[in-house]
Amino acid sequence: MGAKLFTPFTVKGVTLKNRIVMSPMCMYSCPNEDGMVENWHRTHYTSRAVGQAGLIILEATAVTAQGRISPNDLGIWNDDHIEGLKELAGLMKEHGSAIGIQLAHAGRKAVLEGEILAPSAIAFNEKSKTPKEMTKREIDETIEAFRKGAERSRKAGLDVIELHGAHGYLINEFLSPLSNTRTDEYGGSAENRYRFLRETIEAVKTVWNGPLFVRVSAHDYHEDGLTPEDYVQFAKWMKEQGVDLIDVSSGAVVPARINVYPGYQVKYSETIRDGAEIATGAVGLITSGVQAEEILQNERADLILIGREFLRDPYWPRAAAKELGVEIEPPKQYERGWK
Repeated sequence: MGAKLFTPFTVKGVTLKNRIVMSPMCMYSCPNEDGMVENWHRTHYTSRAVGQAGLIILEATAVTAQGRISPNDLGIWNDDHIEGLKELAGLMKEHGSAIGIQLAHAGRKAVLEGEILAPSAIAFNEKSKTPKEMTKREIDETIEAFRKGAERSRKAGLDVIELHGAHGYLINEFLSPLSNTRTDEYGGSAENRYRFLRETIEAVKTVWNGPLFVRVSAHDYHEDGLTPEDYVQFAKWMKEQGVDLIDVSSGAVVPARINVYPGYQVKYSETIRDGAEIATGAVGLITSGVQAEEILQNERADLILIGREFLRDPYWPRAAAKELGVEIEPPKQYERGWK
């Protein structure tokens, strides 16, 4: 049997040619603060498609201007953003990669002028701005912004939507009791803290029937926070709602000391995959083909998300294939160099 890393993966009618995913990573490259696709995005993402990534997930893309992490984030909060994203999708598909987008709202971690929103009026740390606790109306408006973001993603011809429920941004803030101290139906019990994500998934699914992923931070690294076992229950609910894959990251909902080492989050992926019987993606200091192959062969994840290693090497799939003794088809323009 050949390397599992280079076998296809099909979800809801979309087939990825291999299991290598370029992880969403913020580029902060919209200098005009308008959220529009720039030349940087065209060059950066397309080169990874030339490099043979099976799926490329665009960086956290803000569903509202107020929900940007920084003023220079990509946006999908109005129809003007569709054209650039459509062009980007076309450029990548020319090289055989599927394209995903990470729909995001920064919540209390937005570093912007003016008011920022969160489930509760608790600052991330002493240097951060204190957010405004969201009203029911603001919650509804934000869920509607995610729905519109999904609709624009469909119009732009994207293949996969990932909801950003990790790294201390808005969805993650609702899920964790460390950042959500609400006493209404959006706070308290696990069911209540999940409600914002539940309603967001429901809204997105009214306009999107393609593959739907959710990135989670499966460990808060805090004695009063959430653990991977808590996320098994959330993942079961997501599966019931028709989510196809959980992209398992960790941390960043509160300041915490994290012991980082190669593959440090893979065990969380395995816990959620086994506990909820749902497909998962593993991410975090995965740098070699052999390491990626071990994760897949031992059924610890179904997809491998590569972040920083893709920043260092746009042709990482070629290096992984060479390491695993697999021949992959190069772009024909590069045949002389890749053979």
